[in-house]
Amino acid sequence: MVAVEEIQIQRIVADGDLDGLLSAAILKRVWNDAEVRFSHPAEIRRGDIDDFIHEKTAVVDLPFHPNCGLHIDHHLTNKPTELQILEAEARGCKIIWDSALSAARVCFDTFREIVDLSDIEQWMDMVDKLDGGKISREEFLSNHPIVWIGRIMDASEPELCALLLTEITDGASPDMLINVEEIHEKVRMAKDEFTRLQSMIDECSEIDDRMAIVRLNGKGVRTNGYLITAHFGGDCDACIIIHGDAEPSEHQWPLSASFYSNSFLHKEGGLFDLTTLATAFDVDGGGHANACGCRIQPLSDTGIIEKREVETKDIEKNIDAWMREWRGR
Repeated sequence: MVAVEEIQIQRIVADGDLDGLLSAAILKRVWNDAEVRFSHPAEIRRGDIDDFIHEKTAVVDLPFHPNCGLHIDHHLTNKPTELQILEAEARGCKIIWDSALSAARVCFDTFREIVDLSDIEQWMDMVDKLDGGKISREEFLSNHPIVWIGRIMDASEPELCALLLTEITDGASPDMLINVEEIHEKVRMAKDEFTRLQSMIDECSEIDDRMAIVRLNGKGVRTNGYLITAHFGGDCDACIIIHGDAEPSEHQWPLSASFYSNSFLHKEGGLFDLTTLATAFDVDGGGHANACGCRIQPLSDTGIIEKREVETKDIEKNIDAWMREWRGR
């Protein structure tokens, strides 16, 4: 079996979040000249970047792609079977999967004896907490630089992603990075939007059977479950966040949903496997049991997937179906 460091990697595809960013930075330490592209699970599953992925491509913190040469992940829904591992190895592809809190942790543990990652270690604890749902409410609402760097990381802004990646790969500490002029300005803007989101939540949210349902569709903003569950505190066990637009454009996302357990309340996992909801209608849905997502699907009045474009009215049909599952927990 070929050692992982002996694999030839020319390209890296990573998830466009903080975990993907640190994972890519670690891989860049091993394969310095590799071209990096940030993506998201739906792009991989839909085949949107098939032309970018070949046998010398590493895919990290994302679903497995059959053409890649290296796959590293930690998501439960992406855990490979023994057969998948054997089939991948037969064509020279290596799969590294572990149930760690973050994909970055899997990368760190895999390569720490191969390259010097001593400066990366200062990032790891907070990346684990953020991606693994272990962060405290106080930490989430603090001014911790890694928390804010995570909030500005956005795959739709390739220049920002490239800057963050270069700085971290070159050894910048969180305090150094957040004071880089372009990043400092992005964080300032993110703080303004965070305040705006906090004031917006009550206007577009409801609590139903201890599920916080937040409708951000059409508002041009996104957030994750931490902000929602921090806002509602002990009133919810989990949340559903709807974002995007029925007619996505360059500045909007497709209609989709994210599901999060209230990790501030349930520190060792939620009360319900939320991937049940994420995969109910969308074959591309998935993630962790306590943090996952999917696209809104076109449903009939009886909850059957229809062959048509998604419309705004489908949001409530999807929510109603998910809530029926949730109430049966």
